[in-house]
Amino acid sequence: MTDITVDRHDLALLAELQCDGHATNSALGEKIHLSTSQVSRRVQRLQEAGVIDHYAAVLDPAVVGLGVMAFTHVILDRQGDAQGDKFEQEIANLPEVLECFSVAGEADYVLRIVAHDLAALSEFMMRYLLRIPGVSNVKSTIALQKIKQTNVLPLDHITRPRQTKRRIRFSPD
Repeated sequence: MTDITVDRHDLALLAELQCDGHATNSALGEKIHLSTSQVSRRVQRLQEAGVIDHYAAVLDPAVVGLGVMAFTHVILDRQGDAQGDKFEQEIANLPEVLECFSVAGEADYVLRIVAHDLAALSEFMMRYLLRIPGVSNVKSTIALQKIKQTNVLPLDHITRPRQTKRRIRFSPD
């Protein structure tokens, strides 16, 4: 990602794209008061700078038959680059693991896992997760109800000056 300066139009464009990544440049232009060509150039610049990572359709897990979600804390028996690297490689190949974070605290990793039902989750744990070399402890919390889930990032902090290092800067115009 390269350094980039954004203005109020870029922020409005990013906010709109986060809500509807399928919107046409024309529709986006109407909403943020820019021409279609200006929108196109700005989107391309934001993509090239790495601000826009990618586009995807967001599916509802329950609608496609994945009604169980677990947040799983994984502890490895040894801390070290080789063991962590091996674990991360194995996790990358498991489609049931939607997210994997290396964390500080009681666990080494936190995973977000989906499954058809509790029996499928149990089978996944026994057949795959617990068999990864180095895994010494796994604790899961089952989600009962989704209260909030979003991929929309807050962007208002970009307009406030800070002394911290950051790769994206705001220009009021």
